[in-house]
Amino acid sequence: MAISFVLQDEIQAILDNDSYHIPHEHDPTDEDLGTLLEAAVEAVAESSEAITDPEVFDVYRSLLKYSKAVPGLIMSKLLDSISSGLQTELDATMREMDRGDQQGYMAHKLPLEHFAFLLLWFVSAAEKVKDPDDEDVPAPKGRRGRGGKAGGKASSRNPANKKGETWTWIDQIPATLSLISKALRLTTQRIWTITAEREAFLTCMTRPAYQITESETYMKVEAIKLGVQKIICLAVKHHGHSIAAQVAIMQHLQFYEHLAEPMAECLSILANEFDHAQLGDEMLREIAGKNFTSNAQDQKGSRVFARFLIKFAEEAPRSILKQMSLLLEQMDSESYPIRVALVEVIGLLIKELADAGADEEQRNTQKQIVDLYELLLTRLMDMSSYVRAKVLQVLSKLCDIRGKYPKQRLQITAAGVSALSDKVSTVRKGAVSLLIKLLVTHPYGLIQGGLLEESVFDAEYQTVKGELAKVEDRIGKAVERNDEEDADNDDDEEVEEDAEPSKRQKRLKSDDQMDVDGEEVDGEEEDKGGDTEEDEPSMVVDGEDDESRTPKKAKKRSKLGPRKSQLNVAALSSEQEALAALEGDKILQLRLKKKYYAEALNFIRQIEGSMEIMGELLGSTHKSEVLEAIDFFRVSHEYHFESAKIGVKKMIHLIWTKDNTSTSEEGNEIKGIRSRLLDCYKNIYFDPLPDLSPKEQVNRIAKNMIELTYDATLAELTSLEEMMRIMMDDNQVHPDIQSKLWQVYSTNKQLPKAQRRGAIAILGMLALAKRSMLTDRVETMLKTGLGPLGKADLTLSRYTCVALQRLNGSAKKVKGSLSDKTVRLDMDNPIFRKLQSVIEMPCRSRDWFGLAEQAINAIYALGEHPDVLCNDIIKKLTVRAFNQTRKPKTSTESQPADKDPDAMDEDHPETRDSDDIMPAPDTQSSDKDKGSDVGDAFELSQLLFVVGHVAIKQIVFLELVEREWKRQKDEKQAGNYSIIFMQSILSERILFIAEKQAASKGGPQVSKDGEELDQVAGNAEDEIGEQIAAVRETELLYGERSLLAIYGPMLVHICGSPHKFKNRTLRAAATLSFSKFLCVSSQFCDANHSLLFKILETSRDADIRSNIVIALGDVAVSFNNIIDENSNELYKGLSDKNLVVKKNTLMVLTHLILNGMIKVKGQLGEMAKCLEDPEPRIADLAKLFFKELSTKENAIYNNLPDVISHLSTGDHAVDEETFQSTLKYIFTFIEKEKQAENIVEKLCQRFHLSEEPRQWRDISYCLSLLPFKSERSVKKLIEGLQFYRDKLHEPKVFERFQEILGKASIFVPPLDKPDSDLDEFEKILEEHRAQGEEDHAMEKRVGKKKAAAARKRGAAPTRKTRSRKAAPVDDHDADQYED
Repeated sequence: MAISFVLQDEIQAILDNDSYHIPHEHDPTDEDLGTLLEAAVEAVAESSEAITDPEVFDVYRSLLKYSKAVPGLIMSKLLDSISSGLQTELDATMREMDRGDQQGYMAHKLPLEHFAFLLLWFVSAAEKVKDPDDEDVPAPKGRRGRGGKAGGKASSRNPANKKGETWTWIDQIPATLSLISKALRLTTQRIWTITAEREAFLTCMTRPAYQITESETYMKVEAIKLGVQKIICLAVKHHGHSIAAQVAIMQHLQFYEHLAEPMAECLSILANEFDHAQLGDEMLREIAGKNFTSNAQDQKGSRVFARFLIKFAEEAPRSILKQMSLLLEQMDSESYPIRVALVEVIGLLIKELADAGADEEQRNTQKQIVDLYELLLTRLMDMSSYVRAKVLQVLSKLCDIRGKYPKQRLQITAAGVSALSDKVSTVRKGAVSLLIKLLVTHPYGLIQGGLLEESVFDAEYQTVKGELAKVEDRIGKAVERNDEEDADNDDDEEVEEDAEPSKRQKRLKSDDQMDVDGEEVDGEEEDKGGDTEEDEPSMVVDGEDDESRTPKKAKKRSKLGPRKSQLNVAALSSEQEALAALEGDKILQLRLKKKYYAEALNFIRQIEGSMEIMGELLGSTHKSEVLEAIDFFRVSHEYHFESAKIGVKKMIHLIWTKDNTSTSEEGNEIKGIRSRLLDCYKNIYFDPLPDLSPKEQVNRIAKNMIELTYDATLAELTSLEEMMRIMMDDNQVHPDIQSKLWQVYSTNKQLPKAQRRGAIAILGMLALAKRSMLTDRVETMLKTGLGPLGKADLTLSRYTCVALQRLNGSAKKVKGSLSDKTVRLDMDNPIFRKLQSVIEMPCRSRDWFGLAEQAINAIYALGEHPDVLCNDIIKKLTVRAFNQTRKPKTSTESQPADKDPDAMDEDHPETRDSDDIMPAPDTQSSDKDKGSDVGDAFELSQLLFVVGHVAIKQIVFLELVEREWKRQKDEKQAGNYSIIFMQSILSERILFIAEKQAASKGGPQVSKDGEELDQVAGNAEDEIGEQIAAVRETELLYGERSLLAIYGPMLVHICGSPHKFKNRTLRAAATLSFSKFLCVSSQFCDANHSLLFKILETSRDADIRSNIVIALGDVAVSFNNIIDENSNELYKGLSDKNLVVKKNTLMVLTHLILNGMIKVKGQLGEMAKCLEDPEPRIADLAKLFFKELSTKENAIYNNLPDVISHLSTGDHAVDEETFQSTLKYIFTFIEKEKQAENIVEKLCQRFHLSEEPRQWRDISYCLSLLPFKSERSVKKLIEGLQFYRDKLHEPKVFERFQEILGKASIFVPPLDKPDSDLDEFEKILEEHRAQGEEDHAMEKRVGKKKAAAARKRGAAPTRKTRSRKAAPVDDHDADQYED
């Protein structure tokens, strides 16, 4: 038997394995381990108490001490022997304890301690034996690889594999833990009466479990995790292990991140299954008292505890709730992960309380929920964006709880709308997600199937309010009502104030039809009348129902009003009291309904108020925000929010986004922006509805497509065109829908004009992807769009011309490629006759100009010889305009031209001024002649417009000819076709070349014609380009046989004589055509560009100025040298009072500067002024310009001195506040240290040259914007002291230098430049400031004395001089300055 075995001492001793003393130690290298172990195992097998025999016990201890040298087979047998021996002892002990034989079970105390000790040592040894490289491998290898039977299943899986024979500890862990759990079921207090001995035995049982938890690989195995948790729970519940467990768990949480969730689950099991919540409470108290800092080392620990709290709240929310008052102290913790965790914990607690059963104290529970909601909303002001984002995420999850809590939902909605303006994108994304969730889960679905139309709810609210007032008046409770509804008065007043604007809003009817089928005609459709503008509202409801309701409500109020004033509460009869008792329930019901509608209206208006900010998020640079904003508008549109239509319309511009790749976020696949946009539009407009027939589906989708074109701007139509093209490319537009669109377009029934226009517009868009859909319908387009219907609706004709242009294939040109896949038609095709007739038809509508533009575009897009047809058109228009034998137009015919100032499609009627270009004093006398010549003026405007547009299209056509010529030369196939093709040019020289070729060889001999073409054009391609350039330069506008040459002088004369040609339409058309002529020839441009600048300077017509600005941009692309010399004139548009002119000028300059077409010569200050423009669009464009300019190397740095001078001094100077905000933005692009150093030096030198205090303040402010991160920057500032020392008496200047010193002191100075240098510089600044103040004060005193002395000396002479100057002044001289 063992002479001495103290378990506590032995546990302490094995901590130092090498120095552990064993009396009968066996060296594994000298003895046969198998034989040695076999004898010991047999002894233990015969009697488990044999373990107390020193020789047997020492065999086990020797093997464990040298476990690194023990093979896997021996380790497996060793574990089996220890486990079986312990199992036998436990069974025997439990039997003795059940019989109550104290002497019997006390006899097992020592063997139990021996086996417990060996098991503890074995677990420690097994952990050390395993290869650390096999951390992620379930079965670690044995040290020597000699193998052996590795215990059951592990060896049976791979019996022939050597790796399969290695001993695997992980497979033995579940059984070992189960054995320890069984041991912990002993009543240890009866066996170990001494606390120290009992604690030692418990240590042997629990320490293996804690050691196993240290491995993340082990804890991923469910059986091992549950075994460990069971051991800890049994030890705490039955053996007083609570304090030790608390210490161990806290330590393990600090060092092992993977234990956060398992330990939280363990405490939850202990509280729920073992009814022991004290340990969890103590853990929470300790965590509440910890001090988590924000340093990097402590962040790891705080994240573990944060995950622990979240998991514990999920598993045992009631335990967390009890300690919440203490945990809330961590809301002020420096560590944001703890605050994030507490936010999520609060959300879990709200969910738990909301889901509580009926037996709970409802009033107390509701109060707790309200308080927790208040806590959450308060955290939206947290400094950390992670916390704010988590709050929004938690609030979004809480929208799904059973209780809706309307008051809290309104607070959450307001908080979500406010968070949309957060600076951090993740917070804004969370806010959008929250608002979407609030919409989807809203509790106001009792009417309209859950739709949230403000007008409907407002009408219901007013109805209920009237009914309630009527009932209350009838039962005589008007006085009491005020007292009972105190809680709702605020809401009612708010709703009543906001109700009025909603009545003025108009909305589209959801059931408007677009039936053009021959077999089904509604009565409404038949009564609509012709295709007139007045008929267009037939598809729109102008709020007539609202207007018809309003008088009824007014009558109700008028009836109720006197009744209220005449009430006499004292005259209540018993009959009224009985009526009150009967209708009490009805009053309560009406009050609840009133409150319901008031809250619904509040919610709807909050969501409506967020639409503007949500629209801005569509332009965000963060993809996740944009995707969420798209989803928001989709959902809000489904719920019939009025403002959602604007957002849906705005988001269509995202079709141009290049990001179309799918990404993965939080395990979810996220589509690209363009894909999400297409899905959104399909969901809203194009996806079939389940309850409609196929025919109704087609009608609905076609109607939606057409309605997308209603009131659409040019930009929206362009984006819609791209969307339709993509959908057509993907075969997502069913042929039945295309047929329906053709049917709407070509039907003879009377339809609103917008419908027919929209149909052909959509068809033209779809044809971009599939030209074949137009080829079979050409006759339909000519008959409808260019026939009687088209002539009655010029916009319809214009869209038809656009669609006809798609017939050429619209193939995109590859840069550098000579191939041309477009289709050209013979000039005798009926299309061209129709186009010519449309252009030449008599018309005085402003829409004619847009139609003529697209008709000419179609001619040049489709015709082989477009110039031949345009030649004829120009001649006929000329004859019509200058035909003197024609009868003069009547006053009724000329009236539209005078009344309608808009003459061109490019103009903007809403910005047109009423003044002429030049003042006309004889306006009244000239009015008499207007009736006779205005018709000619309008027709002359038409002629000039066509001439100008033909000129610009001819340039494009010349480029096509040049490319075709090069292609034919490249392929050596310059046959008869090329001769014909080149005859299409309006130039003397090329026509002569082609005629010469045709005359020399009459037949289509390809090879010889090609050789002669080579001889004429030269052997190099650049000669071809030079030839075409010569035609453009000298022939088009100056050639003897050029038709366009006749109109150049005419345009110059009309544009240069505004006093003669006063018709606004004529001036606008002439100016536009003149601008296009300038793009044709550099010779013409050089001679006449000054006239265009003069018109830009003197014209009072904003549309003319706007068009000129755009035209100058085109001229600069063609002849940048000419415009670059006069770029100062172009910058004047930035000071224009008209918003459109200013915006166009800014956009044109942005394009020209960023693409290097004009050089910046000190005018960048004018662009900088736009940064603070009151119009947001101008300011945003200016910011975009400077952001792009900053990507050009040193562009902002090189022009910064000029910008500062421009904004600070001279006639262009701005006020100080504007100067500071502008420069603050620009200085953000100065990032290089070298640039900052040079700017410091230049700005210091400016002090020397400036005399005004305003300039000193501006320069010092610019200096304060620099970072001063380097020693050299500070050195440059100190060296420049001589330039600004006499300016320091100015308070603002000195204040700026104080700010600079504060910045410089933040950065640690080098060792050889201690802080004393900055301190000394600060003292010098202070001395110069004091000296400057004294000098300044002295100058003031001296100046006052000099002025006083001068007044004394000059008093008498002054009086005499004044008397002499009193002589009369000649009246004629005074008149000279009268103006």
